[in-house]
Amino acid sequence: MARSDLLVSALPPTTFVLVNSMFGLTAGIVAALAAAVGTVVHRAMRRLALQPTIGGFVGVGISGFVAYQTGTATGYFLTDIWTGTICFCVLVVSILVRFPLVGVIWSVMNRAPMHWRRHRGARFAYDVATASAAVIAGARVVVQTWLYGEDLAGWMAAAKIAMGVPLSAVALGIAVWAVRRADRQLSTSAHSRDQRSSGSIAVLSEPPIGVSSYEPSEERASSPADSSSRSRS
Repeated sequence: MARSDLLVSALPPTTFVLVNSMFGLTAGIVAALAAAVGTVVHRAMRRLALQPTIGGFVGVGISGFVAYQTGTATGYFLTDIWTGTICFCVLVVSILVRFPLVGVIWSVMNRAPMHWRRHRGARFAYDVATASAAVIAGARVVVQTWLYGEDLAGWMAAAKIAMGVPLSAVALGIAVWAVRRADRQLSTSAHSRDQRSSGSIAVLSEPPIGVSSYEPSEERASSPADSSSRSRS
């Protein structure tokens, strides 16, 4: 797990909660945005990919807007509850319709056909990975919703950090296991089909039992007319 990923996920909410508790909601939102900008600058100076931090900056901006509109510090974390609920529903539905999202994403990323859908073992592996991601998303929603109802902004920030990157790493590890297992299942199935096909070809190429493959010689295959002409000579 990269320290920069922890920085991106932990710094803005932590800064928001601390500054909000001392100087108020508006100052907390501004501080969170400044922290997000700082993570972008930090990665740019190290010449790292900026997509995660830019996405984080946009997320911080949306969260700050919602907090400002609700007038509460806990409103900063409402977007996490909304996005978590949507992710949970999408993941569960993808399993029910037999298009587990982990497998679909892997196939799209690699521009590979979804042959794994026709193989029960391979699809089961992707079902497990997708279900694991759904459980993690659901757990985040349940915890954050309860803390939101209790108006515990500080604990919501702590839960966001603890259940963010670490649990995402767990989900990623399960997804990697699913991809490898599905590939092994498909390779084994293809090898078995090849063996059966080669065995069928070998059986078809053998002559039937009781039928000789002996071919008569030219002398035995000669016609009676040829035999009589040789006797007269």
